[in-house]
Amino acid sequence: MIVVGVGVGPGMLTEEGIEAIRKASVVYGSKRALEIAEKYINCEAKPIKDYKSLHLLPADAVVLSTGDPMFSGLGKFAGEKDKVIPGISSMQVACARTRVNLTNLCAITAHGRDPEPAKAELIRELKNGRNIFLLPDENFGSLEVAEVLKELGIEAELYTCENLGYPEERIARGTPENPPVPETMLYGLLVVQKR
Repeated sequence: MIVVGVGVGPGMLTEEGIEAIRKASVVYGSKRALEIAEKYINCEAKPIKDYKSLHLLPADAVVLSTGDPMFSGLGKFAGEKDKVIPGISSMQVACARTRVNLTNLCAITAHGRDPEPAKAELIRELKNGRNIFLLPDENFGSLEVAEVLKELGIEAELYTCENLGYPEERIARGTPENPPVPETMLYGLLVVQKR
């Protein structure tokens, strides 16, 4: 199997990813991933019904992953002999749009899982002086992170980065006292500490 990161939105596929998709005999992906890559697909395209069964796909199958496969994506399902082609992640796009340097950034995901480990990691990394990019969950997002920042007494700017790469892209800036509130669940949260 070849896992291809299609990027966070339209126009963010790498040349290596495009080439793999064009040469594919069958392509699998979510509705959104298939839409992002549709103009490069020259074969049968199938929606993924069961992500835990990806390892059963044929060896030549191309599996599309939104963003980057290794950042909370489908790369975790790749076997030792499978190939993973990176994509442009939401974290990269958010940092480019807000001019936040990636070198002092910690990536954390709470998406689709128990938020307590993400909260513990957030606290630990904030205390270490790191900036944060969080893939939130409905139970742990901008409002909850703002509360953590207030409890820790950390001054920071918060950015909700929604629908990155799409015409309806929206980036809102706030503070722990007045956090930005996202309009959708398709967002990333940047926490930039004031030095």
